[in-house]
Amino acid sequence: MSKRYLMGIDNGGTSTKAAIYDIAGHEIKKTTMNTKMLTPRPFFTERDMDELYKANMLVIKKTVEESMIDPHDIVGVAVTGHGNGMYMSDENGRATHNGIISTDTRAESYVQKWLKDPAYDTIVRPKTMQNVWASQPPALMAWIQDHEPEVLARTKYIFMVPDVVRFWLTGVARNEVTNMSGTSLMNLKTKEYDPELFKFFGIEKWREKLPSIADSTEQCGTITQQAAEETGLIAGTPVSGGVFDIAASALSTGLVHRNKLGIVTGTWSINEYITDHPTVVKDLFMTSIYPIKDRWLITEASPTSASNLEWFINTFMAANRRNAESAGFSVYELCNKLVAQTDPRDSNLLFFPFIFGGNAVPNATAGFVGATKFHELGYFVRAVYEGVVFSHIYHIEKLRKINDQLTGAARIAGGITNSKVWLQIFADTLQRPLELVNVKENGTLGTAMTAGVMTGDFDSIEGAAKKMVHVGLTIHPNPENTSIYQKKYEHYKEVLELMRPVWEKMGTF
Repeated sequence: MSKRYLMGIDNGGTSTKAAIYDIAGHEIKKTTMNTKMLTPRPFFTERDMDELYKANMLVIKKTVEESMIDPHDIVGVAVTGHGNGMYMSDENGRATHNGIISTDTRAESYVQKWLKDPAYDTIVRPKTMQNVWASQPPALMAWIQDHEPEVLARTKYIFMVPDVVRFWLTGVARNEVTNMSGTSLMNLKTKEYDPELFKFFGIEKWREKLPSIADSTEQCGTITQQAAEETGLIAGTPVSGGVFDIAASALSTGLVHRNKLGIVTGTWSINEYITDHPTVVKDLFMTSIYPIKDRWLITEASPTSASNLEWFINTFMAANRRNAESAGFSVYELCNKLVAQTDPRDSNLLFFPFIFGGNAVPNATAGFVGATKFHELGYFVRAVYEGVVFSHIYHIEKLRKINDQLTGAARIAGGITNSKVWLQIFADTLQRPLELVNVKENGTLGTAMTAGVMTGDFDSIEGAAKKMVHVGLTIHPNPENTSIYQKKYEHYKEVLELMRPVWEKMGTF
């Protein structure tokens, strides 16, 4: 009897990945291809849709070919990707606008206007259970409506990135429910688009552009003959709805029980837990639907996580990268070594990880505070490590105020998990153990689980997690460092508040 395999596809803001797993959750083969982020104007983050299409077809094809398995044994496919942003196409899937990524903030003025409107708290928030933000579809639709109205006329479909990729693979236009639940366009109780929301945002004309909503584990078409020829998959292979990337990462860590903290570190600082009784909280970032019956994901997030290190390396450490690679090791290993050689007590240098925007002050920007001649490169890298951790803790504190039952070890995924030095700083600041799972690509594994439920290989998402998720390492806090990092975190928050008028002034420059 042949083995059965599942494929997961994940599109982040600057990369496209595909991976094949067996039913036990073991990765058979993975392929990654970077895509270019376009920044045509300040606060714009976009991507070329043709490049995105080619990247997806290529990584799928390469993964299938190099896995050395019979593509007939790939029994299900699922797609995930960054939430929000917006992807517009005609009826054939051709782009009518550049793809807009979830770090885009061109529409911030619309958001500020809406949040100041008293009707937001009576009409919108009770239905969406979240704050609207600049790269969500309502804000982007309103901006395009005012600045590029011709785009609306030539657009047939409005997708999230996983949905447009699924459309390219199947020819079936659907929007998946967990993704759409994070867009401020849905009533989270009825699980449907809500006309009152479109009316409040002034975007009624866009409603007809949104495909119908599908469940995560529902079959949403099959691989077309054209897609089969381009990817090496077999025509007729079923494709599930997939899942929101924050939920995919949570699933990949085995987050299926209530009151357990999940942390995802990537472009976004994602901090979350599952509940069976969502409540409307004014300053909560997002409540979204989880792919488990009668469960919701409570999320505090901002684009302030591990990608700040990538920015720092690319901007200030190009020579260090070349020297490290010439010596046979990576620049990331060098960063870990530099941080390990510094003592957290020796420096109060702060870094605010706001390259793509802040999580406390609108229009806050990134930067170091407290630099002196004493601070060599290692202290700057340490400040980046600490600043990213502090931004996560800032969100986690808000979650703890909502739910005081968040106890025990936390599950963590994403870029930070590749650095034990960074993980130790995180555990010491969080003051609780961090559990890591044996998975290299969280998004692809998490969404592949939905395909496994669709195919009947698992009876539920919980069953998929039980079979496919395996905890491999636990990082325990170092008691000697706990008080040090707590003082540094309190210092971070104090200076952050002092910076508020500076950022507000810079926003008017």
